[in-house]
Amino acid sequence: MLLKLEKFFNKFADVIGSITAFAMVLMILNVFYDVIMRYFFKSGSIAMQEMEWHLFSVIILLGVAYTLKEDGHVRVDLIYDRLADKKKAMINMVGVVLFILPIALLVGISSINNAHEAFLSMEQSGDPGGLPYRWIVKSLIPLSFLLLIITSIGYFIRNLNIYKGFHSHEDYNLL
Repeated sequence: MLLKLEKFFNKFADVIGSITAFAMVLMILNVFYDVIMRYFFKSGSIAMQEMEWHLFSVIILLGVAYTLKEDGHVRVDLIYDRLADKKKAMINMVGVVLFILPIALLVGISSINNAHEAFLSMEQSGDPGGLPYRWIVKSLIPLSFLLLIITSIGYFIRNLNIYKGFHSHEDYNLL
């Protein structure tokens, strides 16, 4: 049962990863277009420049949840790498409960009002020719932390499976 649940959460995180990868491609194309227009045609667009940081925000905000699934987050590996899989799994589960979930809840909940205010005021760029609908990017903040909470649950389940001996870290790379 736990292995099926883990696979569900992994597929969910993979969808987030695909969306993030698509946003990365869009950002690369946007920057390429912007550079070509600026340096070869001496023309630029404030909206396209703003779109760069909007897409970058999407990549960072959504990428956090996918990075957790891939176990690609930053940690000090001096001691951790030498530990047995069960000890690593225990550290990861404690980290989810004590650090990831409380911080994700705090930031996610506290960012809802900011996104709501931006929506109500139909916040847009202050620059002439800038992008409208800045509330869309601001609403990604609480959404991204909700996604992080969901993938944290999957990460916890994966580590619980490792702790219970259902599979090791090496087995997980094959899933």
